[in-house]
Amino acid sequence: MGWVFPRRIVSLIIGSLPSIYLLAPLPAKSASALAAWALETDGILQLRTSVDTKLKAYFQSPDFDKGLRVWIDFPGELIRPRKIIGNGPVKEIRLGKPSKGFTRLVIEFNQGINFDESKLILVGTSPDRWKLDFVGLSTIGMRRIGEGDLTAYSSRRWINKGNNLSSSVKLHSESLPTIPRGRYRVVIDPGHGGPDPGAVGIGGVRETDVVLDVSLMVARLLESKGVKVNLTRTSEVDLDLPPRVAIANRVGADAFISIHANASRNPRKDVNGIETFYFSGSKGLSLSSNIQRQVLDVSPGSPDRGVRRGRFFVIRRTNMPATLVEIGFLTGRLDAPRLSTYQHRRKIAFAIAKGILKYFQGAR
Repeated sequence: MGWVFPRRIVSLIIGSLPSIYLLAPLPAKSASALAAWALETDGILQLRTSVDTKLKAYFQSPDFDKGLRVWIDFPGELIRPRKIIGNGPVKEIRLGKPSKGFTRLVIEFNQGINFDESKLILVGTSPDRWKLDFVGLSTIGMRRIGEGDLTAYSSRRWINKGNNLSSSVKLHSESLPTIPRGRYRVVIDPGHGGPDPGAVGIGGVRETDVVLDVSLMVARLLESKGVKVNLTRTSEVDLDLPPRVAIANRVGADAFISIHANASRNPRKDVNGIETFYFSGSKGLSLSSNIQRQVLDVSPGSPDRGVRRGRFFVIRRTNMPATLVEIGFLTGRLDAPRLSTYQHRRKIAFAIAKGILKYFQGAR
């Protein structure tokens, strides 16, 4: 996109969701599809919406009496229009009803504030999550502004490869361990991607789809606890191993977590279980052990295959404590049906995030 409208209003690019999600339109006369939002201290706007929402986003250049403005329109009626006083570079945030059947979220920046408008892309990161990064924005004096619970999940049904799954799991960031906000940076590496699907299991479930879904949820949970998160990939792209390591080493991460799903040879449906690998060092062992323990807790009956040393490229070449976790066997009669459901992947993501946070609590 990039069409120019009157008064220099520009429609933002809406990044597509991973291909595993199929979205349907929300009735215009329903309650607002905007469920929660937050403008974080790092200049990233996070949104939680109904799972089947289609958004419109716009950017407007400064006028003589107003600064830069970005707004997003959501289907559904807003009950209570309101204004929220900003801080740092933000002058004001407004929530209103531009027309019947719609909600509008407006962020107005102070005059003289600039950022790279060419990189404004509203990205759908999962069925009910969106992210907009104000690249180049000075965040001096910026405090978090937001409303609602970004870690909750919609009770509305979503469609995954033809199977209707309703989310009933109540896992919130409030029950996760607390660590100092902004102190730690983590790189999450969803294994495989693009033309490399990884393991293909019972019913055709693909490793790349499962681990990307889990990784995106882990990232959101960690971010809600104040952890800075980089993902090696956020969609179905082809990514070789060296670039994954380079990302972690370049940003100076405090931990690197590569997420995978297993497959047995032949295949054997009786082979199931959770296993986690580290390359060397007590910190790598501690990180792996914390994650292994938590993932086992949410996978009753799945065998504990242990925490072991491994020579996988991504944990051998990273400069920080690193782990590679295999969250179950896509070929196993116990693990595969679980991993094919959103509910279990949500539990796995929560467990991995909890293990990482517990590791940081004990790190010295």
